[in-house]
Amino acid sequence: MQNSGKNKEIEELLIGQGDSQYADFSAKIIPNVPRERILGVRASELKNLAKCMMDGCYVYFPDVPHRWHEEDLLHAYMLCNIKNYGKALVETKRFLPYVTNWAVCDALSPKVFSKNKEKLLPEIKRWLSSKHEYTVRFGISMLMRHFLDDDFRPEYLKWVADIDRDEYYIKMMQAWFFATALAKQWKPALECLKHDIANDWVRRKSIQKALESLRITDKQKETLRKLRK
Repeated sequence: MQNSGKNKEIEELLIGQGDSQYADFSAKIIPNVPRERILGVRASELKNLAKCMMDGCYVYFPDVPHRWHEEDLLHAYMLCNIKNYGKALVETKRFLPYVTNWAVCDALSPKVFSKNKEKLLPEIKRWLSSKHEYTVRFGISMLMRHFLDDDFRPEYLKWVADIDRDEYYIKMMQAWFFATALAKQWKPALECLKHDIANDWVRRKSIQKALESLRITDKQKETLRKLRK
């Protein structure tokens, strides 16, 4: 069901909340989004709006792609609030091909996924093998968010280590993943860092990010510095 009147109403609301200076700042840190697509609405305002529209994304945003970057973010935040796993998965899959930047990708994290990890795992494997840059980044982020604690298995490190892609935002998410893994699962993550990462740039960037982390001990950082040489 499409409600173009409501879509226009939301668009006008977003335009009214825009801040040109914040839009200029956003354009600098999200370089692959044209400045003319950015209104400059802050994430806190978008999250509040998404909560008010929690069950409305199918009415208000039936069609993608969206005109504004903030509409993409709002869509992502609304998907985060869907309480039914099946519905959240279907709508996430529908939205992912239209994700074109790291900010929207990283905003997309449906809360219900954390309660359905067994079902989510095979979906993550499929996302990791996607041809679409931000679908791969999303898959890595889901593995990082949900499978580095109690549900961790060493093989998950290999899943990410085996990714050898040229896209910058995939490689950066791999590095973030491994830096987080080193903080949470030090021994297996260190072994993976030594032997299994296919892309040397990812290996070195992972070490750099881990060295910048407050969650890595001084002793662990000394080990990483030796590994970097």
